[in-house]
Amino acid sequence: SRLILRSYLKPPKRYWEVNAGEENGEAENTDVSPNQDNISKEQPDKIRDERRQKKKRSHGSFISGKKDPFPGEAPIPNEQLKKFQRGEKFQVSVTARQKVKETILRSEAASDLALKQAARYDLLLPEESGFLEGDDDEDTCTILQEDIADAVDITSGAKYFNLHLTQFGPYRLDYSRTGRHLLLGGKRGHVSCIEWQTKNLTCEINVMETIHDVKWLHSEAMFAVAQKQWLYIYDSKGIELHCIKKFNNVLRMQFLPYHFLLATASATGFLQYLDVSVGKEVSAIGTKLGRLDVMAQNPHNAIVHLGHPNGTVSLWSPNQREPLVKMLCHRGGVRSLTVDRSGTYMVTSGLDRKLKVYDIRAFKALHSYFLPAGASCLSLSQRGLLSAATGDVVQVYRDVWGGGSMSKPYMAHRVRGAVWGVDYCPFEDVLGIGHEAGFTSMIVPGAGEPNFDALDMNPYRSTKQRQEWEVKALLDKVQPELIGLDPGLLSKVDQATFEQKHKERVEALGYDPLATEKFKPRLKKRGRSSAGAVERRKKKVAHEDQKALRPPMYD
Repeated sequence: SRLILRSYLKPPKRYWEVNAGEENGEAENTDVSPNQDNISKEQPDKIRDERRQKKKRSHGSFISGKKDPFPGEAPIPNEQLKKFQRGEKFQVSVTARQKVKETILRSEAASDLALKQAARYDLLLPEESGFLEGDDDEDTCTILQEDIADAVDITSGAKYFNLHLTQFGPYRLDYSRTGRHLLLGGKRGHVSCIEWQTKNLTCEINVMETIHDVKWLHSEAMFAVAQKQWLYIYDSKGIELHCIKKFNNVLRMQFLPYHFLLATASATGFLQYLDVSVGKEVSAIGTKLGRLDVMAQNPHNAIVHLGHPNGTVSLWSPNQREPLVKMLCHRGGVRSLTVDRSGTYMVTSGLDRKLKVYDIRAFKALHSYFLPAGASCLSLSQRGLLSAATGDVVQVYRDVWGGGSMSKPYMAHRVRGAVWGVDYCPFEDVLGIGHEAGFTSMIVPGAGEPNFDALDMNPYRSTKQRQEWEVKALLDKVQPELIGLDPGLLSKVDQATFEQKHKERVEALGYDPLATEKFKPRLKKRGRSSAGAVERRKKKVAHEDQKALRPPMYD
């Protein structure tokens, strides 16, 4: 009865076990021995070794006994690896110490692992940016925004809307880095913060002064307003937090998010930097180039670009009193400029009615286009679409870097008044337009980046997540001394400075400590090679070397 009960409680065989037995032609033994648990102990070593070898041979096979046709990890294409590669591998010197070699090898191994994981996980980002495509012999620039809003779903169609604000215009605008909040500033003192997707009004105030520019700070909890005389900081409820009188007559502002710096350009020709984390002025530079009303930043290296009435564009860092680079871009004054997020291209427009594309790496003009009426406002999207405003018409162009024809724009839209500001919303196919009659949100398919990095900027973060991100961002804040044209120089050795320091050291010591090999005392027994004895012998030899190099004394 015990044997019958054990056979009754035995679990049924699975389909792969049955197939494996049928394929191999092995008969199934249903007899159950009472000493089955002790079989492995009684088996001889030979049978045990055979089982071990069989396990080794079956490694990588399925439960059914079939072997994996593609063993190991899936190969990663080289193009995918090059996409996420960050520089070349560091070559370990033969003369380096063992501890340094181990540290470098561990760092390279971690870098390779991160590279492979990023290339593999890129497959989990299926979202792609789609563009507007017309029918045969149809120009996409003739398609109206109303037709696009009717053709798409309700959520996407609600992104096209108009705010009729004719009393306090024209308007400047700025989107938060997450793309959820919109900041509007009217020239006649009207300021409003809006969650533009839900159309919820966060705050609305009137400062009773002329407003030149508005800018979000590190989060949607604070924003800066450049008023008629001084610079003001407000919170998301419209409460005035600071009035900074050192920053007067500010016309344009740019915020550097990783450095927590607010860069301002004034009508008196001063470029000033404010550290918003501690509330102190970092630098104040007199450019001596007149009124500064054209300003942009390079997101790649945090360099500020300024446009001037004499047709030049200058590049500035808070560490130097002189411009890093000065470029002659137009025969007339510069009206607007913008830089793409990779820091490779810069687009400028001037009074000579030309639009030029520059390669910042070589500081050379790649393409030059002629616009019949010029462009007063420029903006680049995350995917490389260029918007150019001319009067009351906003035109969007594709493939500006390729040098294609700009006779026909990708999209076009006419607003009710002269355009004063354009800006793309991050992670959305939306272009915000501020004009004399208010604000217009325009749908531009293919403008936004569909895949976002939630560790950097998460559009769906909660209040708690925003607070934790703010603490981490403050801990990881980059110092303003590290701002330069080439961020890659931070990981390299300054060879000229090293040679200069070595030369000064040789002059101070009277001999070159690196010229000859250092003295190594011979190992002695009976306690004469203790640490103290070895150091005394080293000092004695060093003293004799210095004595031999001294000039002869005169009697």
